[in-house]
Amino acid sequence: MKLFQVRKGYFVFYQNELHKVYGVKPMFKKSIHLYRLKDMKQVLTSANEITYYKPKHNDTFIFSGKRYTIDESRRPNPGDYILITKPAPDFLDRYSLNSIEKVASIENENVITTRDNGVKHDEYVVMVPGRAEASQEIAYYDKSLVPEDQQIEDESITYLSDSDDDNVKPVVGDVFLDIESNTKAMIVAMTGSEVIFGHGKRVSIPDLFEEEKYKVIFRIEEDS
Repeated sequence: MKLFQVRKGYFVFYQNELHKVYGVKPMFKKSIHLYRLKDMKQVLTSANEITYYKPKHNDTFIFSGKRYTIDESRRPNPGDYILITKPAPDFLDRYSLNSIEKVASIENENVITTRDNGVKHDEYVVMVPGRAEASQEIAYYDKSLVPEDQQIEDESITYLSDSDDDNVKPVVGDVFLDIESNTKAMIVAMTGSEVIFGHGKRVSIPDLFEEEKYKVIFRIEEDS
């Protein structure tokens, strides 16, 4: 479905691959800011170049080099990722449509995420690692257009670390402003899906693209 109005958080297809809208800048010609789910690569585009998709149960896609399948009946465990499809945050919580958050603990089927958000059980679905039986592929709009070797490469963490597009992903040494706590912090370490700041806080890479959460202060690649 083509879009005339675009909302932050939408899942969309752009150039045959699944992306998420992380910002909308109406004053610019290319007003839609996306990142590609498989590797967090950022893209600037316009509404007429994207196709809307609403994720549903048993959809399977690639997130940061790993495949997951959406399961709306599964209950999460600490360490699992959840996709927030019906956001209704309380006053102190900071998450929005299709936020992907990591579970820190469970309280009566509600979860506390690693960002200290409390998410109610009817707001999220669980992202189960791997491809479930009879799942529907949504990593690509048309899988037949994607060579088999690219499909294999897309699900490789090694592919992420070897990418030539380092300038669009965070690296050790980058400095961000945590808007919620008004704290500047440097990235001192990284995993496949998270960064670790100097004061010990762990943040998922997609969260760094959420403009109401973090702001780039300094990038190593840009300075060099």
